[in-house]
Amino acid sequence: CEKDVLIDILTQRCNSQRLMIAEAYRDMYGRDLITDLKENLSHHFKEVMVGLMYPPASYDAHELWHALKGVNTEEKCLIDILASRSNMEIFQMKEAYLTQYNSDLQQDIDSETSGHFRDTLMNLAQGTRMEGYADPSTAAQDAMILWEACQQKTGEHKNMLQMILCNRSYQQLWMGNPGIQLFDHTA
Repeated sequence: CEKDVLIDILTQRCNSQRLMIAEAYRDMYGRDLITDLKENLSHHFKEVMVGLMYPPASYDAHELWHALKGVNTEEKCLIDILASRSNMEIFQMKEAYLTQYNSDLQQDIDSETSGHFRDTLMNLAQGTRMEGYADPSTAAQDAMILWEACQQKTGEHKNMLQMILCNRSYQQLWMGNPGIQLFDHTA
């Protein structure tokens, strides 16, 4: 197996192109490319190459399943995926999770996590975050509420953090934190 060729081909294509490559591979050789990658590669390189071959929602579902069903819950993986996906991506991921594992993502989160962490993940997994909306006055108000909630450090502050951070649009949250510059508006 020529690793450099794999790297050149699979990393220089978008996901839909990689899926077409896998289909052409199956048609030409009568074999499954993912199976061949798993059999011929090892360790982290195998994980990356195989991961590249899945549609994003299926890969997210795969990662979430393993994060929830392993010996220890992989909290960082759950956070990384659920906190960074759009509502549509979360919907597609939940569908893929159900199809691939015949299990409901939210039920698995509920049974495998606890406390405010579980509540936050459940909120994120609903896929109901506001999208594309940003209002400067609301952002300033939210920033003040978050500041006050963090100073109080009561049980209620966690509810306020969750309500704002899980439901406001990313644009709204960034507006409330002028130190985060994602786009250069002068370009």
